[in-house]
Amino acid sequence: MLGKKDRWQEDLFMVGTLGDLVPEDHPLRQIDRVLDLSWLREQVRDLYCPDNGRPSLDPEVAMRLEIAGVVEGITKSRALMRQAQVNVAIRWFVGYRLHETLPDHSSLSVTRRRWGRDRFRQLLERTIRQCLDAGLVGGKTLHVDATLIRADVSWDSLIRQHVEEASADADTDGSPDGDDPQPKRKGRPTSKPPRTKRVSRTDPEATMATSSREFHLQPTYKQHTAVDDQAGIIVDVEVTTGEASEGKELCDVIDRVEAVLDTQIETVTADAGYAHGANYEALEEREITSVIPPPRPSRRKSQTLPSQRFKYDAKADVVRCPRGRTLHPSTKTEHGRTYRAKRKDCKTCPLAGRCLSKTATVRTVHIGHGYVALLRARREHLRGWSDEKRALYTRHRWQVEGVHGESKAVHGLHRAARRGTANVQIQSYLTAAVINLKRLAKHASAKWSDSGPASRPRSQDGPIHAAQCPCETPRAQLLKKAA
Repeated sequence: MLGKKDRWQEDLFMVGTLGDLVPEDHPLRQIDRVLDLSWLREQVRDLYCPDNGRPSLDPEVAMRLEIAGVVEGITKSRALMRQAQVNVAIRWFVGYRLHETLPDHSSLSVTRRRWGRDRFRQLLERTIRQCLDAGLVGGKTLHVDATLIRADVSWDSLIRQHVEEASADADTDGSPDGDDPQPKRKGRPTSKPPRTKRVSRTDPEATMATSSREFHLQPTYKQHTAVDDQAGIIVDVEVTTGEASEGKELCDVIDRVEAVLDTQIETVTADAGYAHGANYEALEEREITSVIPPPRPSRRKSQTLPSQRFKYDAKADVVRCPRGRTLHPSTKTEHGRTYRAKRKDCKTCPLAGRCLSKTATVRTVHIGHGYVALLRARREHLRGWSDEKRALYTRHRWQVEGVHGESKAVHGLHRAARRGTANVQIQSYLTAAVINLKRLAKHASAKWSDSGPASRPRSQDGPIHAAQCPCETPRAQLLKKAA
């Protein structure tokens, strides 16, 4: 029989509480059981005048709105408040009754600017400590990787800019009044045209980068992520410009993680983007086992003998050519040191035609920092990793890359919500904190389920409240308003 539902007259009164309308398995309800923001008010108190002006938006309400936006995948403040107007779960999570007027979307923008990125960093660190207390963080094995975040700019905002313009002021030798605005180039003259790169007029901090040679460059930021191996808890995130090298960030990531966890990292896994000799050397000095596949020697056809044919003697600090001649250290560079042969040795060498380029008179070889450690890592990889290392690298693929996929597909991190490194960093901190809270809530629910229904805390009217959860401290004022 075909059913029919008639429209009804709206009710003036409702039976039950607002929490009764939120399902038990809703993500916001699960996060509410483990979320602790009792520390927030004291942390931001110094940013507000104590005895003048209108009362601000409750700090806990502002933070809960930001968390709800990340959970729902809503990155824009205006869209978030429009959804909160009709979403019962968001109203319950924030602590607003159905008839109460929600804050304006501009209040969230003002709050983010006032607080800065440090307060949101504290939220992430506190979720890490909660997970550490719950036994979800081992603190021994770390998976590190980076991902690109598309900047919130249009293609029409991109312009071409000379690379030399960034240092034009330093190279200008004019009068104090600026009578000579033309910069003078240093070094030998060159006939090559000046290099250019694309920059955005609306967001100059975003730089052009790509994650694959098959895709074109885009204005992006880069998030550097560290994930603990035990339960996939994010223990560090940091945002840089898109063109920054992830390999140079590895040691800084380890330092931040060890400071937050107060422990010594034993094993680090990363992909080939971190396979720098300096990283292998730094990890050896820290006594950290590296699970990083080293780069393969270049197989490109060259008119000259490849540098792999030259042997580096670390004890004597010299390089020996295939004919046994010695190349002595010459010029220091940012990434290592150049070794140079003697002119008389190259002039009488029978391999000079194959070893030297058309314009060179002597052979030079560049040895990067940590070259010896890189050779050891390459030799170990060629002999074959142990079963333990292969298993760890397999876990690296789905642990940290899975976090990146979840952040982008579920929580809206595929594109920056706002412009500027600080704003993208705030978005990154919030996303990482929400993912940790989801992991923590799932662990707490499983713990309650194993203990039986009687051990699961409930209030008199049905919903589970934060004040009854053993994983957190109560949020008394908001719960009284929402009850």
